[in-house]
Amino acid sequence: MLKHHLANGLFRNNAELNNTHTSLLAALKWQWKKPKRKASKQSINIECKEQLLNTNNCSQLTWIGHATFLIQYEGVTILTDPVFSERASPIKFLGPKRATPPAIDISSLPKIDIVLISHDHYDHLDKNSVLELYKKQSKNPPIFIVPLKVGKWLSNRGICSWFELDWWESINVLKWKFTAVPVQHFSGRGLKQNNTLWAGWVMESPTELNTFKRFFFAGDTGYSKDFQAIGKRFGNMDVSLIPIGAYEPRWFMKEVHVNPDEAVQIHLDVKSKFSIAMHWGSFPLTDEPLEEPPLQLAQAKIKFKVPDQEFITLNHGEIVSLV
Repeated sequence: MLKHHLANGLFRNNAELNNTHTSLLAALKWQWKKPKRKASKQSINIECKEQLLNTNNCSQLTWIGHATFLIQYEGVTILTDPVFSERASPIKFLGPKRATPPAIDISSLPKIDIVLISHDHYDHLDKNSVLELYKKQSKNPPIFIVPLKVGKWLSNRGICSWFELDWWESINVLKWKFTAVPVQHFSGRGLKQNNTLWAGWVMESPTELNTFKRFFFAGDTGYSKDFQAIGKRFGNMDVSLIPIGAYEPRWFMKEVHVNPDEAVQIHLDVKSKFSIAMHWGSFPLTDEPLEEPPLQLAQAKIKFKVPDQEFITLNHGEIVSLV
């Protein structure tokens, strides 16, 4: 049996964790001590360029918000962790509410070929968004690529066009190669934890001559040696999408959410030529102010001597050319 597979059918991380993040007592302690902070008065700009998102045969990447990216490259359109709902919650009136709306709505998206899902938490796998996307393309639905046991969740909702992978497994879809890679996190919708797998994704375009051959989507993660293993396995990443937010308080979040210092270390571990920050500025999930992660990232780049334009933040809706 593989190390991250448990005999009871659940999953675990490669590193031994103290599991503070899954402790009910720890969660209550966090909420009890959570600072009462006024909503930030600093607005986060949205650059909504819907007309560009529908351009045929374009080569670009767009940050829609949180962990949702639209990648249009080599004639294939990939959407990561599509979350377009107002709340990251199973309940419409409870749970983390968006501070910044998605930069584009589902109805304005171009045709999606592939949807990548990192894990089943509500801020990464949103039922309403997935069903709306699938309904919109009912005659030519996107292919979902997901970690182990997430496929059953899709099937239970009438979505059958999916492949699920274990860590280090690969699949070729539309001439692209997708590999699930280990990251340090957990899963669960409701009380049951770790009954589905979580993963990062390496996406490799089919043409060796392209500037952007290999993409890395880290999903949601704490820092671990897994990233050194990824860097060793693949050699380098041309574009990496790395979380920088939802990291405070560290005693509670460190195992499952990197801070900006650790995000830069991931950038170095996977030998990324160019990285883009995500998982900040959309949902107020943790204690740090929404606008803090980019400020801390700027300091981390100085600390690790990473050139400023090698690891950037985007405004919601901002587009990066991949030419």
